[in-house]
Amino acid sequence: MGHTKVSINRNWYGKVPLDKNGKPIPRNLWPKRRKYSWEVRWFSSEGKRYSKSFKERKEAYEYAKTVQEKVDKGRANRPRKITIEKFIKEHERIMVGQVAYTTLKDHLRALRLFEDHIGRKTQLKLISPRDAESFVAARLADELSVGSVNKDIRTLKGIFNVAIEPRGYLAEGTNPFAKIKQRRMAAKPPRYVSAEEFDKVFEASESLWWKAFLASAYTSAGRRDELLNLTWVDIDFENQNVCFFPKKASKLILAWEPKDHESRIIPIPPEVVQLLANLQAESNEGNPYVFIKTYRLKHILRRRSEGTWKSDYEIVNNLCRSMEVICRRAKAELFTPHDLRRTCITNWAKKLPIQTVQHLAGHSNMMTTRKYYLSVQKSDLEVARKLQSKLMTKLTNY
Repeated sequence: MGHTKVSINRNWYGKVPLDKNGKPIPRNLWPKRRKYSWEVRWFSSEGKRYSKSFKERKEAYEYAKTVQEKVDKGRANRPRKITIEKFIKEHERIMVGQVAYTTLKDHLRALRLFEDHIGRKTQLKLISPRDAESFVAARLADELSVGSVNKDIRTLKGIFNVAIEPRGYLAEGTNPFAKIKQRRMAAKPPRYVSAEEFDKVFEASESLWWKAFLASAYTSAGRRDELLNLTWVDIDFENQNVCFFPKKASKLILAWEPKDHESRIIPIPPEVVQLLANLQAESNEGNPYVFIKTYRLKHILRRRSEGTWKSDYEIVNNLCRSMEVICRRAKAELFTPHDLRRTCITNWAKKLPIQTVQHLAGHSNMMTTRKYYLSVQKSDLEVARKLQSKLMTKLTNY
């Protein structure tokens, strides 16, 4: 452990001046006769000594004050050197298990794109906001969607924050993406599935599997992966709840973690509980999964044993495509499993407190939940139209 006190000292340089007799002047006369600068000295948490020189004493004292604050917090270490190439390799190794496989895959995609732009041998601490701006401009020039470019900005900003702390490759306040603003884009109205639309598609579903899946998504706000990784143990038939819990790998179970590692229990209506009970009665004995069919589970387990299965592979093939077929058969506007989740959360938001909806939805940030309270539906527009119509009754006289 290094010293915790930052010191300020004169740093003498040049030869010691001589007096009339050609002898070096005494030390007490040095300040008037010998050149010097003011040097701020401190030690890192690892005991390494650092220093910085200033011409003016006032500058040295101001700098020493900021360094002292960092020393007190254990953040006075100077950034270590590392190239973007080595940082990417380290990030890939360290983050395994800390984030979902798909998240890490996206991290590496964004990092490698940025590496191609600035050069793989570039030192991390030499990357500037101008490099970040140039990268964003290049991505936009490739005619990518604004949403895709904004995703790159968010991803890289988060990664470079990790490079500051805990890894210590960048000084505090030097994230090159910190002040890069996301590009504005027109907000696309969120897809809301009305009860009438859902009933049409539900009736057009020819199998019990699809009826149970659609009803579960529409009433639990489960994400697609949360629903597909449900096991029968996760269904509390007695208390009418569905539980989104993490899974450890076993002989018949695939390892899986909920988004943000957030487990939660969701109440579902008795009609959905009955559908799930009917589906369980039809399921093959020994299959622990609600929505992964036995033949598909055997295929996945075989590939897992061979080492050819990856966690980002689809455990149920062509799910969204099959939903499109059902919607067309019902002559309904297309929707996705995430649209059903969004609709369920919107329905909750009409009746429940925001903190309850945040918990049920599994949102880590309340700002994400808040937008469901601000969403405008077709029914709201119709109410607004009728209100204005009443106010403008005099127009009918012209």
